[in-house]
Amino acid sequence: MTEAATAAAPSEAHPAARTGAGASERICTLWDRLSSKPGGKRLFSWLVGRTAPYTGTIGARVEELRVGYARATMRDRRRVRNHLRSVHAVAQFNLAEEVSGLAVVYSMPPGLRGIPVHLEIDYGKKARGTVTAVCELPGPVPEPTGEERVSYEAPVTLTDPAGDLVARAKARWVIGR
Repeated sequence: MTEAATAAAPSEAHPAARTGAGASERICTLWDRLSSKPGGKRLFSWLVGRTAPYTGTIGARVEELRVGYARATMRDRRRVRNHLRSVHAVAQFNLAEEVSGLAVVYSMPPGLRGIPVHLEIDYGKKARGTVTAVCELPGPVPEPTGEERVSYEAPVTLTDPAGDLVARAKARWVIGR
């Protein structure tokens, strides 16, 4: 962990952040500690990209994260463009998966973990300019009993700077212990 991340004051904002048990708890702790600090959202976003290197290739910036909700942006730049001079479909797909994952992981009860098992996306128009992805969960992340696993769907919308819908995605996560 970086010096800046360890120097931040502890937060009581999320109950899972206090357990320190797994990856989801570390994400909660980092966001709660860093997001209100100058440069904290940028550092958090970079750390997410370092933890999941392929996800980091799109350079998304996490703007807001709370129980049941995540919002991130991806700048339109050459690295994420296609031959049509718009944001590549796979970059949008990657952003949708990242945002759904952050919303689900931040919202899970302590001691659980999740993995995406299905992601579908419908594109509405070419994405140009900064793309904003929002995942608003339909309800609490279910807590499985015993060793069972439960399925949970997380919807994501992607919009352009004018607020027009460029894509709608749905990620299915499997939650277990």
